Amino acid sequence: MGLLDSVLGGATRNAGSGGMSPITMALLGVLAYRTLKGKGRLADMLGTGQPAGANPMGGNAGAPAPAAGGGLGGMLGGLLGGGAAGGLLSGGLQDLLKQFQTHGQGDAAKSWVEKGSNQPISPAQLEQALGEERITWLMQETGMPRQELLAGLSRELPAAVDKLTPDGRVPTEQEAARMA
Repeated sequence: MGLLDSVLGGATRNAGSGGMSPITMALLGVLAYRTLKGKGRLADMLGTGQPAGANPMGGNAGAPAPAAGGGLGGMLGGLLGGGAAGGLLSGGLQDLLKQFQTHGQGDAAKSWVEKGSNQPISPAQLEQALGEERITWLMQETGMPRQELLAGLSRELPAAVDKLTPDGRVPTEQEAARMA
């Protein structure tokens, strides 16, 4: 994964496992949420858009949910390995910033993108900004308990967004693809 691995994986890797930690997976999941849930322009480009009759919580009605642990990691690996990393990062960051702005945390998220110090975000503020559906999905996919997930994301997300926006702005798809 190159830069993504160094940005998201360095401090959050499980000791001795060599694999992606649940927090790293959650960070990527936060960025990839709309695509993995079949929403947005990148989802349409990849053919993951929801067909008529799809379950509003994601996936097709009656289709089994992805298995916890392997499901999100496998989907992320497919997206990143399939050359969609630029759209995933750029679109994911834009979606995340919009989500935070809509839910009263726009100044904090903006500080992570812009040059300078990053404003912290508490687990409660993060919970409000991400919303119940996204948090529930991340818990299912990572296997992490709610409080552990929120604490880890509130600790790691500001620095991860900061590193993914080195020029003080959300990178274009092409710039993000080169970063990945």
